[in-house]
Amino acid sequence: MKTVRLPSGDVVPALGQGTWNMGENPALRAAEIASLRAGLDAGLRLVDTAEMYGDGLTESLVGEAIAGRRDEAFLVSKVYPHNASRKGMATACAASLRRLKTDRLDLYLLHWSGSVPLAETVEAFQRLQREGHIRSWGVSNLDIDAMQELWNLPGGREVQTNQLLYNLTRRGIEWDLLPWQRERGVPTMAYSPIEQGRLLRHKGLAEFAAPRGITPAQAALAWVMAKDEVIAIPKTASKERLAENLAALENPLDDQALAELDAIFPPPRRAVPLEML
Repeated sequence: MKTVRLPSGDVVPALGQGTWNMGENPALRAAEIASLRAGLDAGLRLVDTAEMYGDGLTESLVGEAIAGRRDEAFLVSKVYPHNASRKGMATACAASLRRLKTDRLDLYLLHWSGSVPLAETVEAFQRLQREGHIRSWGVSNLDIDAMQELWNLPGGREVQTNQLLYNLTRRGIEWDLLPWQRERGVPTMAYSPIEQGRLLRHKGLAEFAAPRGITPAQAALAWVMAKDEVIAIPKTASKERLAENLAALENPLDDQALAELDAIFPPPRRAVPLEML
């Protein structure tokens, strides 16, 4: 499996498991847990969640899914911007750890920029590291101006990743942010790599995928994973969808295929505001 090395030295698979909206419907709980466990069986160690997801319900689901297998998972969670202060982050992290039934996070992310100064957020992350509650930290949904500010702060260059909306229809970061991060060795974690399923209905993508014997979802994932230093974290709510995602690893796209996708989904020709979902 293709892997990405984080600045900390941790090596994670380029295909992880997203959990947005999971844990909110009791009728789906057993299937969602089974899917996450099957992902661990297949080597998809990176599991991404957040305190925001389901107001903690998703973290509780993940905690149940990884019970007895904590050391197999590279566990990522995210803190609300309004909780990213020195005091607020300590409280929020403790609550996340309780829901996840673990004593530490492998990676803790600021979910998006808020009113708390980035300098204070970095200090809060560093305190949690010293206390052993988190192994490393990063950010999510930060645009290039915010990343430049972070990079110039004391300790700011310890950032491990910037989790961003990135897929065939959301390529704006390729203009400036993605190259900026690559130059500094900051990997990108791509959320919603299939655009929350909307890419499955794209006529051009379907026509691209069919003659190759792959599904639109597999084509979209293979495109993301063809990018250097990018980790895709699609939501995997069923074993069937998990199997489909895994099959994308078996069909990497060559240069000709990538050029065809560029024609269907053109790269940006100017700077655009950072997109979020």
